Amino acid sequence: MEKGYVLQLQTPNFKELYLAFCGWADCMPLHSYGPASRPHYILHYILDGCGTYWVGGQKYRLSKGEGFLIEPETMTFYQADRETPWTYLWVGFGGTGAGALLREVGLLDGQLTYRCGDGEALKALVFSMLRHPHPDLSERFLLQGLLYEFFSVLTRGLVVESPKAPRRENLYVERAAAYIRSHFARGVRVEELAAFLNVNRSYLYTLFKETLGLSPKEFLRSFQISRAREELLLTDLSVEEVAAACGFSSGLTFSRAFKQMTGMTPSAFRRAGGGAKAQNVFSPDAPPMQRT
Repeated sequence: MEKGYVLQLQTPNFKELYLAFCGWADCMPLHSYGPASRPHYILHYILDGCGTYWVGGQKYRLSKGEGFLIEPETMTFYQADRETPWTYLWVGFGGTGAGALLREVGLLDGQLTYRCGDGEALKALVFSMLRHPHPDLSERFLLQGLLYEFFSVLTRGLVVESPKAPRRENLYVERAAAYIRSHFARGVRVEELAAFLNVNRSYLYTLFKETLGLSPKEFLRSFQISRAREELLLTDLSVEEVAAACGFSSGLTFSRAFKQMTGMTPSAFRRAGGGAKAQNVFSPDAPPMQRT
C-alpha cells in the first residue's frame, strides 16, 4: 500500500498536448507497479529515496533528483527500494505534439531517464494541479497552463545521459515480456515462454529473478492484474468480461487473484475509482489518501 494523491481527468480538451493525470506518492518498501503498459506518456520524478525502473531490457537504479519516462503501450516495471523507498510525483500526458516535445528536450529514442535539480518547483506545480479534482472549463485552461509550466521548469534543469546498451540476459526478459504483452489475453504458460526463447524453465526463472526480482509466473500474473485495473477503470466491461480479456479462466479465479494482489475485489476497486482519485479539495497538509 502506498500513500498518495491522484488526479485523473476523463476527457481532454486539447489536442496537441494535454494533461491526462498526475499524482504524488510516498511508497512503502518494495512497493511496485506493473509490469504494465499504459496509453499515455508518463514522467516520474523522485523527490526522495530510491528504487528501480525496468524497461526495454534495461534496469535503472534511480534516486532523489532523478526521473524516468514511460512511453505509451510500452511494458514497464518499477519498484521502491527496501531500505529507502522513494517518494515521487508523476504527470501523465498525451497529444499529437507530445512525442516531438519530448524529443526536443532530449528524451525518447532510448533516452528514458534524466536528472533535474528543480524538484521543489516540480512538486509545487503538481500540488497545484491536484487542487482541481473536478475542473470546469476555466480550471482546465489553468491545468493546461500548469502542464506547460511543468515542462518549462523541467527543461530548465534537465540533464540527460546517453543510454546504455542492455545486457544479453535482459534482452531475453524483454523478449519474454513482449510475448506476454501480445498473448496474455489467451493465457500464457511458463513452459510456452521458455520454448519461445529456446531456454529451459530453470534458466528462465533465474533470468527473471535476477533482472526483476520476480519469477516468470509472478511477472505474468502482475501484468494480467495491471491490465485488469486499467480495464476496470477505463471501460464498462463486466468483471467476467475483464477476466476473459486478461487471460483468466473464470471470473472467480480472476476475483481471487485480483483481491490477493490489490486487497480489493474487482467490483470494489471499480467503485472506488482505483482507490485514490482526488475527490476532495487537495491540501498538502492533509493526511495522504491511500491507494494500492
